[in-house]
Amino acid sequence: MRCPHCGHQGSRVLESRSSEEGSAVRRRRQCSSCESRFTTYERYESQALFVIKRDGGRQPFDRAKLRGGLERASHKRPVRPEAIDALVDRIEKKAIRDGGEIEAARIGDMCLAGLKRIDQVAYLQFAAVYRQLGVEDVQAELDRLSSPLSRN
Repeated sequence: MRCPHCGHQGSRVLESRSSEEGSAVRRRRQCSSCESRFTTYERYESQALFVIKRDGGRQPFDRAKLRGGLERASHKRPVRPEAIDALVDRIEKKAIRDGGEIEAARIGDMCLAGLKRIDQVAYLQFAAVYRQLGVEDVQAELDRLSSPLSRN
């Protein structure tokens, strides 16, 4: 396993445990060169998952790409990485339940719904990019979020 800090290829496993309802193995590792510690997750590939794009094309589901988009939206926000992982897990499980395919629009909607529950600022940042909102649209969405009816 390559060290994310120095790039050295060698590391040793300090601790392993099953996580995420048994669908992954969490390993705590230490680099044999710089001795920094880092965490890795090993997941099994159950079946090929595909995203159906707006133009009708299909591409493989990329968990890291989805997680990266959610992390960018929640950058410098008090959002725990575990909350992002749980949201990505829900989306991935939905794709599996739907026969291994999920529409990109459905993924976006699920991200918005999840972020709205986790952090409203992260939700706004994601919505602004995903829906290509202008300033007036962002203001309208902000007004909807801050209205007493939307809090219920």
